[in-house]
Formats: sequence, C-alpha cells, structure tokens
Amino acid sequence: MEAKGLLTVNEASGDYGSFPGRAREGAPGSARRRSHSFGGRPCGVERGTDAEELYIQQAVVLIEDAIQYRSINHRVDARSLRLYRGYYSSICQWGLGLTIAVVLLLAFVERPSSLSISSDPRYRSAPWEPPCGFTESIEMVCLVIFCLDLAIKGYLIGWEEFRKSKWLIAYTVVISFSFIDWVLSVSMACDEKLRVRRLIRPFFLLQNSSMMKKTLKCIKRTLPEIASVILLLALHLCLFTMIGMLLFAKSEDPKKNGEWKLHFRDLPTSLTSLLVLLTTANNPDVMIPAYSLNRAYSIFFVTFSVIGTYCLMNLLTAIIYNQFRGYLLMSVQTSIIRRRLGIRAAFQVLSCQGVQQAAEEHVAVELVLKTMARVQMKSYYREAITNEALKFTDVGYMDREQFRKIFDELDKDRIKEHPPLPQYQSPVLQRLQLVFSHYFLTVLGNAVALANVMCICTVLVLNAEKSTAERDNYVIGIINLCFILYYLFEVCVKIFAFGWRGYLSYRNNIFDCFLTALLLVLQITIFVTYRLPFSQWDPSSHSILSLWEMVRLINMLIVFRFLRIIPDIKLMALVASTLLDLLKNLRAFAGILMVVYYVFAVFGIWLFEGAITPPSEMSVLSNASMENVTSNFSMECGTYEQLEYWPNNFDDFAAAIMLLYNVMVVNNWQAFLEAYSRHTTDWSKIYFVCWWLTSSVMWVNLFVAVILENFIYRWDRSHSCSVTDVERIRYETSVQLMFREQIQEPTEEELLCQLNLHPHLHLHW
Repeated sequence: MEAKGLLTVNEASGDYGSFPGRAREGAPGSARRRSHSFGGRPCGVERGTDAEELYIQQAVVLIEDAIQYRSINHRVDARSLRLYRGYYSSICQWGLGLTIAVVLLLAFVERPSSLSISSDPRYRSAPWEPPCGFTESIEMVCLVIFCLDLAIKGYLIGWEEFRKSKWLIAYTVVISFSFIDWVLSVSMACDEKLRVRRLIRPFFLLQNSSMMKKTLKCIKRTLPEIASVILLLALHLCLFTMIGMLLFAKSEDPKKNGEWKLHFRDLPTSLTSLLVLLTTANNPDVMIPAYSLNRAYSIFFVTFSVIGTYCLMNLLTAIIYNQFRGYLLMSVQTSIIRRRLGIRAAFQVLSCQGVQQAAEEHVAVELVLKTMARVQMKSYYREAITNEALKFTDVGYMDREQFRKIFDELDKDRIKEHPPLPQYQSPVLQRLQLVFSHYFLTVLGNAVALANVMCICTVLVLNAEKSTAERDNYVIGIINLCFILYYLFEVCVKIFAFGWRGYLSYRNNIFDCFLTALLLVLQITIFVTYRLPFSQWDPSSHSILSLWEMVRLINMLIVFRFLRIIPDIKLMALVASTLLDLLKNLRAFAGILMVVYYVFAVFGIWLFEGAITPPSEMSVLSNASMENVTSNFSMECGTYEQLEYWPNNFDDFAAAIMLLYNVMVVNNWQAFLEAYSRHTTDWSKIYFVCWWLTSSVMWVNLFVAVILENFIYRWDRSHSCSVTDVERIRYETSVQLMFREQIQEPTEEELLCQLNLHPHLHLHW
C-alpha cells in the first residue's frame, strides 16, 4: 500500500498545529507549511520555537490522556490544550467533585431535614429547617458550575462530537430540568410537596466518572441473563406458594390452623412468607407451627430452601459474576485501546520534530525527555519511563515500537527500595546494628504485643462484674507502663539500626511509632495528673477523665497496636491490602450503589413519609422505662412495634438510607414488609422487593465478584513472594490491571484506523 499522508489539518477549524499569527498556506513569506506526512516522509514543518512548543504540548496532553485512559477526541490547538489541562488539573477536578458532593448532601438538609440527634419519632426533637432560599442558593451555585462544566466539555470536543454523546445530551437535559424545578420551588416559597430534581441529582455523580459509565453499561448488558434466572426464581416461588396454600389450607380444627393463620392465609401473605424464607430471614419461624404438628411438614420447607436459596440464588451469583466479568472485560479493553491510541498519537506528533532520513519514523530521545518532564504523572513512573528512554541516548532516537515499549512501565508493579543502612565505624555499634536490624526483633515485638493483649484480656475478665470503685487500676497501669517502655525501646533501637529514613520507609513502622508515641503521652499524662502511683487512688475527683477512663483508652490503643502483626503474615497481609485496594479502586461500584441508595431513599420519602407513627402514649420525652410507657397497649411478638424499630423510617433522608441498609442485610426485613403494608397498602411490598432484588441480590453479588477478582489477582501475583517481598511490592490493582492477562493488544492497523477518525486531527489514508 502506498504510504500517503496520515495526518492533515482542517483549514477551517485550525485545530491541529494552528499558531497565533501564522501565515496562510502558500502566502508569501510563509514560515511553515501546513501539510503533515507520517508515512516515513518529512512532516514538512520547519523548525521553530512556536512549532516545537505546540508539538510538545500536544504530546504531553496525549500522553496524559493515555495514562488516565481518556479519549483523545478533543481539540488540539494551543489555547484548547491549555484549557484542557486546566480543566483536568487536580484543583478543577477536586472542585467539581466537591460541587457534586454538596449538591447530593443537600438532601440531608432540605425538608424533611435530617439535622436531629435521633431518628426515633418518640424522642426526636424538631430538626433545624433551613429558611427558604438557603439550600436553593447553594444549589443554584452548583448548577451554574455544572453549566460551566458542560460548556467546557462541549467546546473541547466540538459540536459534532457533542451531538453524538448521549451522556452530554442527558447532562444538558438534567441541568435544564433542574433549573426549571428550581424556579418552581422558589416561586412556591419552597413549599412544594415534591422536589423532583432531587431524584435526578445522582446523575451528576454518574456522568463525571467514566468507570461508573462503563460499570453501568456492563450492568445493563448483564440484566437479560439476570432476568432469566430471576424469572426461574419467581416460577419456583409461585409453584411452592400454590403447594403451600394447598398443603396448609384452613381446616375445621382450630389447633391445626397455626401455619395457615400466620403464613398462608392468602396469596400475598403466602408469597411474602416464602420470599422471606428465600433469604432465610424467617427460618425456622415460618415452619414451626406446621413442624410442631408433624415433622414431615419440614420436607416442604427444606426442599424450598435447598432449591431456591442454595441452588438458584448461588446460580444467580455465578451468572452475575461470569456475565458481568465478561462485559467489564470488554469495557476494560476499550480503556486499553485508549491508552495505546494516546501513546501512538503522541509518537506521531513528536515524529514531526525530527529530520527523518530513513523509511521508519523516529523520535529524538531529547524530545521525549523534554516531553516527559512536563507530563503530570506519578514521580516513580516518570522516573522509570525516563530511565528506559535514556537507554537510547547513544543512538539519539527511537522508533515507534521502542517508543511504545517505554510506556509499558505504566503496567508494572512498583518496587519500593528502602534506603541503605547507616554506616557505623565502631565494631560494637556494628554488632548492635546487626542484632537490632534482624527480623527476630520484629517477631519478639509481636510476641510482647500479644502478651500485653492477653494481660488486658485477663484483667477485663477479672473486672467484668466489678464496679468502677472496686476495680484495681493500679496493677494494669503498672503492667501497661512496662510494656510501653519496651515499645519505646523497640522503636529507638530500630531507628538506630535502620536510620530515620530507613525506619519510616516501612509503613508498619510508621503505624507502630505513632501509636507508641501516643501511648507514651497518655501514660505521662496519667502520672502528671495523679502524681506518684499508689494502690488507693481515687480517680473520681481528678481531671476531666477518670483514671479508669484513661487506662481504658490506653488499653484500646494497645489492642489496636496489635494490628502490627498483619504485614508479617503473608495471607493476612494480602487480605488487608485487598480491603485497602477496594477503597481505592472500586469507587465506581460504590458510586453506583450510592446512586441506587439515593434514588430509592427519595422514592421512599415520597411514598412513606410519616406512614408509621408511634401511639400517642409512646410519644413522650422522658426517662421512664419502656415497661411503663408501653403498658397501655399490646404488641404482637416479632412485629415492627414489638421490636421497637421506630428509628427505621422514611421521615427524613438519613433515616431512609439506614432503613434501606437494614433491608439490604435482610435480617428481619419481614418486619418492615409487614409494618408498611399494614400502615399503607399491600402494594408497598413491591417497593421493598425491588430494593431487595437491586441491592441484596444483584449488587451484593457484583461486589462479591469484584472482591474475588481483586483478591485472586493479588494472590496470583504474590504467591511466589516472601513476606518481605509483599512489603516491598506495591501492586497497582486497578480494574484495568486486574484483567491485564485477558486483554488483547490492538494491532497497528486498528490504531491507525482510530487515528484516522479523529474529529480534530482529520486523519486519512
């Protein structure tokens, strides 16, 4: 195939390679030509400071896009690139994230306000209600920021790309609707019954995260497979409901009607009883009346649970894991293509700054180093890429494949090198350094920490039944002092052996040193406050905290310090690091769960606010015992009222979130089903069943699947490492890297095809 120019410039837009004050192509005295060729021919651009600066700036942005898995389909002229880097700077992105957080947190302040100590209607004081215009003013500022965000995004990608983006069109619609609803709220003096824009506020969180969008798309594609199993589950539920209603039909003998009366009186009750049994929340309560009459009735309930709970529900988990993992892999594949495309485009841009005499395109090493110095990235990755580029200094340039390979450092694990040990001249100090730097000192420290915890446990058992006045705090105080002095000794000798920098290069040493210093300060405070120790201390008359309270605080810190053993046990270290990675790398999953919580909480407030109110004789603010307060009426055992679930309600946003969490856990969730159906209508069960399907069935299974994937990835990467290696290696377990082994690298033809479709570079063959 003939090598034609791959990259040309749109004359009208001047997006690529446009400089302030540049002459038109062909004009007399024009300093630069505007044609570009990347097929091994010179780019046709004469050397110049402005040209080189723009090309470097373009390459910097393209490499940053590749690092962050961002699309490169944006404007690339000098002014747009400055705006683009400013928009994606840490300050702007943190500001946008803060704006989204503020607009979501308004739900806790708006009516019905959550600003009260308790959500229990029996004890809840009147919450602070913001005056009209307070939250509305904050919301208007947030909406203006969102408008500015939309305008910048629209400008950077251009009108043609804007029209193709469904998310940006939806962003425009949501902002417009929010403005309209805001105007209606202000015109009605903030007294509207439904604030509809609350329901669409989570969209601001979704549209700001590309990983959330990918995750949501994967969930949408997984729904058909999930629906098929849920349909089978529904068939199983309906079949056993009919069998149960026939099996436990009403008889002439009232003594045999216990099961019918409680669980199979009618179709809605029967369906609800077996649905709750599917989650094991009412097992064995649901079978006790029938099982008391005849043990053979247990066969019905056991068969239902084995098929539904242990077969179909676990099958649903397997299908969700398998299908979602496949679709997530496809989305991650797109991210990898974005990275490779950004690097390929950066090479094309930088290759215009060299004088190519060979058939292959080359990039000057000096230019690569100058570009990498300006890229915003983690310092250790920049250093690794720079070191790889310096290997080509003797040649002076690198080709396309070599340029691509230096960015493979982004996918490698970070090896943390600890500073060298300090050098001592004295033989005695050298021997002491050898002893104190040995691993057995850490093992001894763990053993001492275990002994301290066992002492605390012994004292707690001995003092469990004693009052504060009867406890002997003197003994445990002296014991703790001895252990704390040893902890201080261990810290000092390790600092002597490793030096300050070497000691602090270990994360567990930082944790250990901080808690030891805190314990020492508390122990000194005890001696300063209570003078010299003796066994007849009377702490009740001293200080803000009594002696027992201060000793108890020290004991809690000592128990917490015992977590220092985690890095020294390989499997435990992997589990702990997996949990930490979940906090960092699974924000997309947690964000979508937050969105679902938010939407269901708003719907719950609309449907059930004030639906359940305690009896008038219970709505008292007193310290009287509940036996006296509730003696005037009877409550059925196991109901919402008898269990005193009054704080779980939809009277405000925070209470609604907590109620939804309790339903997601599914322990005793039948109490909420029964209470709200009794106080409102049986159709209210649909709301709770939908929430159970969304949160407990689908989302918890997705979360478990991702936890498994994360842990398996880390285990496979470290099963051949020692404990010391696990400490040294920091695994960058992003979602992209978790699926790295299954990802196919894009071919050169695929990358060129994508570059050819760039809306602002206007690539063509």
